[in-house]
Amino acid sequence: MKRLLDVLFSLSGLILLSPLIIYSAIRVKMDTTGNVFYKQKRVGKHGKEFYLYKFRTMHANSDKVDLLTYGGDDPRITPFGTFLRKYKLDELPQLFNVLRGDMSIVGPRPEVKRYTDLYTAEQRKILNVRPGITDIASITFIDENNLLAAQPDPEKYYIEQIMPEKIRLNQSFISSPTLFNYLRIITLTIKKIATR
Repeated sequence: MKRLLDVLFSLSGLILLSPLIIYSAIRVKMDTTGNVFYKQKRVGKHGKEFYLYKFRTMHANSDKVDLLTYGGDDPRITPFGTFLRKYKLDELPQLFNVLRGDMSIVGPRPEVKRYTDLYTAEQRKILNVRPGITDIASITFIDENNLLAAQPDPEKYYIEQIMPEKIRLNQSFISSPTLFNYLRIITLTIKKIATR
């Protein structure tokens, strides 16, 4: 049932949002010399890696400087990229990931291997489900970049404070994978983004 909803929602989203997707692609190309899409290896279901796609919001090769971004003043972020990130529109290409079966609409946000290698055996249980475009942790930490920007060592804070809490929140979702929770998280995500 969940896979059917994923396909229906992702197809509907790609069709209904196609004007916005096309406009965003054009603006991204105007902002940066790199590709329109940014792809990065992430860890998916059962630990299998896949390429996650986003609209490029940073200048080319910026991820070689650091994996995390901190706050709205990060000089690596392009002007239009700031807008895309604020409203999470950079995530729209992941609708293709959902269609391919790499991801779900709702599920734990996929991490890079560098971080999943730090998971305990208990924490790795969240890799038993497809990762998602949105989850309860993304809603809770919607201003994560600004939170990291305030820390003397952002990555250390992410690994020791934010990441464990995200995993805990996602474990609670996995323990109750109901249709109600699936639709509730989608609704909460839309509301949270719309009120930013």
